[in-house]
Amino acid sequence: MKMMSSSPNEEQLDVENSKLDKDKERTPRSARVVKVHNQALLSGLAYCFSSCGMILVNKFVLSSYDFNAGISLMLYQNLISVVIVSVLSILGLVSTEPLTWRLIKVWLPVNVIFVGMLVTSMFSLKYINVAMVTVLKNVTNVITALGEMYLFKKHHDGRVWAALFLMIISAITGGLTDLSFNAIGYAWQTLNCFLTASYSLTLRRVMDTAKQVTKSGNLNEFSMVLLNNTLSLPLGCFLIVVFNEVDYLLSTPLLRLPSFWLVMTFSGILGLAISFTSMWFLHQTGATTYSLVGSLNKIPLSVAGILLFKVPTSLENSASIFFGLLAGVFFARAKIRERSQS
Repeated sequence: MKMMSSSPNEEQLDVENSKLDKDKERTPRSARVVKVHNQALLSGLAYCFSSCGMILVNKFVLSSYDFNAGISLMLYQNLISVVIVSVLSILGLVSTEPLTWRLIKVWLPVNVIFVGMLVTSMFSLKYINVAMVTVLKNVTNVITALGEMYLFKKHHDGRVWAALFLMIISAITGGLTDLSFNAIGYAWQTLNCFLTASYSLTLRRVMDTAKQVTKSGNLNEFSMVLLNNTLSLPLGCFLIVVFNEVDYLLSTPLLRLPSFWLVMTFSGILGLAISFTSMWFLHQTGATTYSLVGSLNKIPLSVAGILLFKVPTSLENSASIFFGLLAGVFFARAKIRERSQS
């Protein structure tokens, strides 16, 4: 998931990482030390930079440039991802599955949710400041946990539910004390939370079915990036027409600015970089470190969003945001403990 704080493919990456952990155990101790000191730190910094940078650059394009075509921005970013991954695949640097009709038919329903998730995220980010978007995204965890309980009969321990309760409280208090409150933005973000949770809940089931129709019997991260972004292009074009962004694109002077195209292209590269760096970081460290860093990463992101975009705030709102960020860290730790016990 591009601008999101955590990758939607986290579960698949955890599975791949468990295999790598076994390989690490057989690696000589001296080799492991060199690898951790260099690769883990570098991959962690790259992951934090790309995930923070993606949201901040998108906010800059939508708000500072006042670009009123969020779907077009999404479409351009996805096109960049398709081009880069395709070139890397042709050069033999990455491995991707061929896009067959059988695979497309299996993946299309989840791709519709994926596009809806990206579009609503763009719309909400235009109206809501970065810090509040980060806190409100915590509601996704609540919806996902409820979905897992009712759909898959998965039970969570008390610590997880306590963290989810704190997330709800922080989201409510944050909204009530938000000096730049925008009802339209909050409506889009609420819809985004439901779509993101739906994507997470359906992804695993669709992945299992999709693997059965691939030639290799597997579906790696690069194949998913190529598949999701390629299928999103025709749907994105359709939404541009539905939301009447064509007239805006033909009249806006922003598209005649080289600097604007440079920023948009950079945002597309960052979006793809999240997929690469998240997988790299997870493979170099592990699910525990990955989850904790992902939660802690929201703190500097929120602070940077407030300072860079000069967001009007109050002591009450700042406390609610900080409370929500801590709840996210608490949730990550509770999930790690729950995973280790199971």
